[in-house]
Amino acid sequence: MLLTRLLKSATFRLTLAYLGVFSLSAMALFAFVYEASITFMEQQTRETVEAEIQGLREQYALGGLAGLERVIRQRAEAERNRASIYLLVDRWGGRVAGNIDAWPEGEVDENGLLRFTFERPRPDGRIEHRRALGKRFIVAGRWRLLVGRDVEDRIATQKLLLNAMTLGGGLMVVVGVLGGFALSRWTLARLEGINRATKFIMAGDLARRIRLEGTEDEFDELARNLNAMLDRIEALVAAMREVTDNIAHDLRTPLTRLRSRIDVALLGRLDEAEARALLEETMREADQLIATFNALLAIARAESGALRSEWEPVDLCAIAAEVFDLYEPLAEERGITLGLDSAEDVTVYGHPQLLAQALANLVDNAVKYTEPGGRVTIRVRGTPRPMLEVADNGPGIPETQRRRALERFVRLQPERSAPGNGLGLSLVDAVARLHEAELEMLDNAPGLRVRLVFDPAAQPKPAPAPAQKALH
Repeated sequence: MLLTRLLKSATFRLTLAYLGVFSLSAMALFAFVYEASITFMEQQTRETVEAEIQGLREQYALGGLAGLERVIRQRAEAERNRASIYLLVDRWGGRVAGNIDAWPEGEVDENGLLRFTFERPRPDGRIEHRRALGKRFIVAGRWRLLVGRDVEDRIATQKLLLNAMTLGGGLMVVVGVLGGFALSRWTLARLEGINRATKFIMAGDLARRIRLEGTEDEFDELARNLNAMLDRIEALVAAMREVTDNIAHDLRTPLTRLRSRIDVALLGRLDEAEARALLEETMREADQLIATFNALLAIARAESGALRSEWEPVDLCAIAAEVFDLYEPLAEERGITLGLDSAEDVTVYGHPQLLAQALANLVDNAVKYTEPGGRVTIRVRGTPRPMLEVADNGPGIPETQRRRALERFVRLQPERSAPGNGLGLSLVDAVARLHEAELEMLDNAPGLRVRLVFDPAAQPKPAPAPAQKALH
């Protein structure tokens, strides 16, 4: 079973593929080295023979046939058991001088060299046949001269080199296959730990995590990323359960009131003024429910990232001016001073509707919780980074509860009958994460400052000015 898994593993197949490529490369390199070695040794042999011939030619030119015979006898005596071969025979084929006994037969190759075999006695008395390479000449009419070189040792060296390359290549393949098995087994063991953990997770154990080996390799990095993803999933599941509970709590009461009002209306005991008042209350309750669902939908769309295709350059100053105009009457009605402190030409790249909704939620919360006589200020800055800020001098939010205030359906007032649905800051947080902006909640002493700070690197660069046409 384990062997079958190893053979089918991607690591083993990849190792075999790499081994195949490496083996082909090694074979090509071995072939080149072998061929180059043979060519070099062959060339060296030919050059040695040519050098011997040149020396004998000079001796023949100086001393004639007698001088040539004397030199060959001297060299043959010195080269009796060495690689150089000499043989001088007379016109009748009789041996005159040399270190072999008879004129050999052989084949002439494309370079004009004679390839032949000769006999040589061994120290133990036996006769061995050795291969040689040489040239033949006619001297002094009908005398013949053979000059050659024993190549038996060279051929043995070539065989030794070929055997070494073959053995080395085979050993390389065996080691590669065994290494592939070992690497595949190690990889499968690491992956098995990941697969085992994922099976528990798929079975519902969301607290299960993948164990890190401490090797700081790719598998540890993968396990670390998967664990981070599982942490996020677990947090989202927990948040979803909390949202579900909060939705059930927040919607049960208004839906019950709607049902009660409908029951009262169906009794038919109300006069026209009472019926109208009942319908207006029912409509307000329905509008609140619709606003809650719209806020949930907006948060879901922002968190999904599906709205990135609708992004465009957004003028933050224009958005701030629109929100200011929208909330100025409400602030004035509540006795609150709403101010606008806006720079000029601050543009970011994003979704204009969501950015406007996020700013409106911040201003709505500030106006809602600031006491009469207080002040709310909308600020827009372009340096050092693009920024939207809403500051008030209301009760503020304790630092320990600021992150919790961003959760859905969370209201920091003990009683849940307070106005709102607890989704305003959740939408702001979702819009900030969609635009890769930092959401900062700071103390305004007294009050609260909430900032959306955008990353300049993610912002559009100004388009180049159109080139002016030259006048001719």
